[in-house]
Amino acid sequence: MTTTHLDLGRRERQIVEAVYRLRRATVAEVLAELPDPPSYSAVRAMLGKLEGKGYLKHVEEGPRYLYMPAVPAEKARRTALQNLVDTFFQGSAEQAAVALLQLSDTTVSADALNKLADEVRRAKEEGR
Repeated sequence: MTTTHLDLGRRERQIVEAVYRLRRATVAEVLAELPDPPSYSAVRAMLGKLEGKGYLKHVEEGPRYLYMPAVPAEKARRTALQNLVDTFFQGSAEQAAVALLQLSDTTVSADALNKLADEVRRAKEEGR
């Protein structure tokens, strides 16, 4: 199942992001990561709901569950970025890249610009 963050509420998104940061986490560990956290049982219920939606999975370790992302971080990043580009930039990676570079608080080092230029050259060579 391909999942996106588009169907998540704010708190669900915070929980998923916490699990990605931690890689493997108990309910208590997720709870400690949340701003203005809800109750332990609310987090436990949301973790179960997120597992049902296909965002998380768990393993049992003794008496506790360890939650982890159901999708590798790189794949989740690519899917989320593709959805963002499709939704806000009509599928244009060029428009998205220009928008990122135009952000007022963005400063891009010469080294980073060189890496971007290398990626553009490589994409051209591959016919992308």
